[in-house]
Amino acid sequence: MTQPPPPPPPNEPPQSQPPQDPPPGGFGAPQDPPPGGFGAPQDPPPGGFGAPQSPPPGGFGAPTPPPPAQGPGYGYPQAASAAAPPQQPYGYPQTPPPPAGGPGYGYPGPQQQPQPPYGYPQQAPYQAAPYPTVVQGAGGGRKFNSSVVIIVAAVVAVALIVGGGVLYANSSGDDSRNNSSDTTGGGTGGKDDKGDKGDDTPSGGGGKEKVPSDTSSKVLFQVPAPAVKDDLSVTTVGSWLTDKVYAKSGNAEIVGYDPESGAKLWTIPLPGPVCLASRHTNDADRTAIVYEPAMPTNDAPSHGCSEVAALDLGTGKKLWTKTVKSGDQKISLGNVTVSGNTVAVGSTSGGAGLDISTGKSLWAPKPTDTCYDSGYGGGDALVAVRKCGEYGSNRQLHIQTIDPRSGKVVSEYEMSSGIEYASVVSTNPLVVAADVGDSAGDGSGISDFFSIDNKTGKLLTKISAPGKKYAAKCDGITKIEACSQLVVGNDKLYIPTEEHDGGAEYSRTNEIVAFDLATGKQTGERADAGDGYNISPLRMDGGNVLAYKRPPYDKGGQVVTIDGTSFKETKLLENPATETVRDAETSMLPDYAEIMYSGGRLYMSQVYARKPSSADDTEYLAVAFGTN
Repeated sequence: MTQPPPPPPPNEPPQSQPPQDPPPGGFGAPQDPPPGGFGAPQDPPPGGFGAPQSPPPGGFGAPTPPPPAQGPGYGYPQAASAAAPPQQPYGYPQTPPPPAGGPGYGYPGPQQQPQPPYGYPQQAPYQAAPYPTVVQGAGGGRKFNSSVVIIVAAVVAVALIVGGGVLYANSSGDDSRNNSSDTTGGGTGGKDDKGDKGDDTPSGGGGKEKVPSDTSSKVLFQVPAPAVKDDLSVTTVGSWLTDKVYAKSGNAEIVGYDPESGAKLWTIPLPGPVCLASRHTNDADRTAIVYEPAMPTNDAPSHGCSEVAALDLGTGKKLWTKTVKSGDQKISLGNVTVSGNTVAVGSTSGGAGLDISTGKSLWAPKPTDTCYDSGYGGGDALVAVRKCGEYGSNRQLHIQTIDPRSGKVVSEYEMSSGIEYASVVSTNPLVVAADVGDSAGDGSGISDFFSIDNKTGKLLTKISAPGKKYAAKCDGITKIEACSQLVVGNDKLYIPTEEHDGGAEYSRTNEIVAFDLATGKQTGERADAGDGYNISPLRMDGGNVLAYKRPPYDKGGQVVTIDGTSFKETKLLENPATETVRDAETSMLPDYAEIMYSGGRLYMSQVYARKPSSADDTEYLAVAFGTN
């Protein structure tokens, strides 16, 4: 599971940090930036991006040199702690492991905020005070529930990501509003489909994505990268797709676009950039973000990610804004997720569960706990990854399915001692990934998957997925939902293999394979990428698997559907092979970007923006493709 290099870091002043738990591989593991930096600028052709191009020497179709390789309830006996390491947007570039969070409530010493991952704006450290956590609303009201304790939300995607294209599926073929980004890859809140069987697991088929008469796509619209002052970079994590809007985070704003024309429908301005975005939306197309209270500057590259807000994507309105405090100090939040009508946010210093419509506090941390929730997976269920004990062999992770409204523990699975980090791949069915004994060896964060009955907490099976063979990845160190290039559906786990030699000379390729969540064994199903292509799962469509194919140097990328019964692969979309279009597309690949597909349209977007290296450079925040 080879990792791509991280994006270039934003400008940040040196900052001393308290002693932290060592990450796998040790502190200071070297990381090389990608050639030209993440999201290298692309020049638009004459007439605009996607316009017809003059024929290259030798005429259209002449080969061009290949580019460089791309590489128990809360308040019950098991009370949760308010400490958890901070989380960055799901699904985004794999970064050097940051130090783990400090000890939970009840341990000696103050709570301190660990340093965010390389490549993201620096969050100011906040020291926890030994007081109950309270939620501060925009109107100044406070409310504290002493009988319950915090759930720490996990984010994306990242990707996603940042990037990467992962939209998760449940046992019924995935909820249409609960997916990745990612993240790394996938977008956040795209339209998936359960098929016609309600909550029953489809045996295959039942998808709503139709094969167009012509699969050749065109550029529908492109969104220029937002202006960034000085030499800073800012996160632009978060994208969502509904029936009526494609919404994307920009620089200190969320903008809703017409999904076909790209016309602006609404804008939600913010005082600072978005730090974190839930990959999930609820049935009313509402979601949540965390953002900074002010814009970064060279003198203050971050103001802390202290503001949590709920958004209505249908109306383009910010429903409310809250801050979470420990004593009289704002908490810099590390994660956010949505499950039903609950927004869960948290960090090493505390957090809150909030009603998505009103911002009302539903639960808050207890200050006497000695364990803490490392983070959360949302969507159809809410799942906590809870840490107890000290770093190393005494550490034990508890995987808890909890009621989003009350915090009551529904079920719990205790992992073997010594496993330091785990990621939530899917909440229904419940699948968790972990790097057991730091044995993955490739930075992917995965050596094994754990299939768990989320009603009883019983382990159904463990699936071995060596990093040398499989290309899925998770960043459970800081981002509990930050898994990319894998999906769950049909009671199976679908993951890609690592690239290997193809049939043609000098070509590389890979496959998607399936594992049974009851037995842990491979099913024998296999979808080939084809010579020169690299295939990654995006999401479920009923009982079918949607996948993106990264293109070779002389072709455009593709979206395919894989029948869940026969595993027959059918092309849904193929992008233009013109150089400028391909260059823009390949700057937003599953390892780094947010990718969503629905209704014959493919949306790809960046998860950060920076000042172009020259005045002549043009970069894009998002690009949309569509078939006729």
